[in-house]
Amino acid sequence: MFNLRFVIAAAVLASAPAVSAAQEVTLPWILHVGAHEVSPTSNTGRLAGMRAGIDSDSQPTVSIEYRFTPNWSAEVLAALPFRHQVRLDGGNAVSVKQLPPVLGVNYRFLPERTVSPFLGVGVNRTHFFSAHGENALQGASVDVGDSWGIAWHAGVDIALSDRLIFTVDARYIDIDAKVKVNGAGVGTAHVDPWVYGFSVGYRF
Repeated sequence: MFNLRFVIAAAVLASAPAVSAAQEVTLPWILHVGAHEVSPTSNTGRLAGMRAGIDSDSQPTVSIEYRFTPNWSAEVLAALPFRHQVRLDGGNAVSVKQLPPVLGVNYRFLPERTVSPFLGVGVNRTHFFSAHGENALQGASVDVGDSWGIAWHAGVDIALSDRLIFTVDARYIDIDAKVKVNGAGVGTAHVDPWVYGFSVGYRF
C-alpha cells in the first residue's frame, strides 16, 4: 500500500503557481503516467467452503483524460497486468492475472487553484486470465470469470506548471468474480479493492 510520502509531496508542491480556468479549457487533453496498487478487501468470501483472501499488487498505469469544462472531464484508465495470489484458509491456491480498465467522469471543485480536489465515478470491467492452481490445486483447471462494476474515484491535483500536474488518487472498485475449478463452480470472489496511486499528467 502506498504511504503518506505522496501526501507530503502534494503539500510541498502546493506552492506552485495556479493555473487559470482558461488555460485548462485551451489544453483539454491530459496524459497521466504513474503507478497504482490494487489492494483487495481482507475478506473476499468463501470458495469451496474455505475462507478466501487475495494479496495486493502494484503496476505502472496510464490514463487519458479530456476536460469538457474546467470542472468536468472524462477519463480512461489502463495498466499493465496485475498479478494476485488467491489464498484458501491462508495457503496459496491460485495465481491469476487481471486487467481492470475504468471509464469514468470526474468533477474538480477548484480547477482555477493550484490544489484542486476532485470526485468521480465510472464503470470498470476486470478481465482475469492466466489462472492456474498451486499446492493442493496444482494441475487443476481454474477459471476466474470477468467482472463489471462501479468504480468510485477521489483525489487531488497539484498544478506544477501550465502543462504539468501531479495527482494523488484512490478508487474503490466493485469486483465480483465467479470461480470454477475443473469446470465446477466453487463460489464468488468478492475482490472489491481499493486502488491507490499517483501520476504525473501532461496537458496538451
